Amino acid sequence: MGAIVHQSRITITREKGPTRRAEIAGFHEPVFYGVHGGIKHFYRVDPEEEHAATLDHIVGAVGG
Repeated sequence: MGAIVHQSRITITREKGPTRRAEIAGFHEPVFYGVHGGIKHFYRVDPEEEHAATLDHIVGAVGG
């Protein structure tokens, strides 16, 4: 097995309702996850503020 090239260090904290705050080592600003659009309607939640869902980030990473 080769040497480890990178290890992600992330702390995720639930803020309120579906909103989660991710602190990623090496970055000054947090990333927020939540629900929006059809996702919030599917789960029948009405967040105070809409954020991209984790699914949005996964799709963006695969497509990018």
